[in-house]
Amino acid sequence: MNLLLSRLEEQQRCWFAAVDSARIGHGGDRFISAVTGLHIDTIRRARGELASTREGRPANRVRLPGGGRPSLEKSRRRSSRYS
Repeated sequence: MNLLLSRLEEQQRCWFAAVDSARIGHGGDRFISAVTGLHIDTIRRARGELASTREGRPANRVRLPGGGRPSLEKSRRRSSRYS
């Protein structure tokens, strides 16, 4: 399972874990969390995403706009303010 997960994008990993957790049923979140290292809340959130519509989710991006790590340029500007 972890070999497959290592080949997926971040969102796909979470969704796969959520589907597998739902397949297991009671205790699935905790078990999949222990196996994959994903946080239980991440698995639950992914299950909610799968249950909801895909409206507003960009098809050509891994993360939503504004998600992820700030750019290096932005980080440098912010840190230079406090120096």
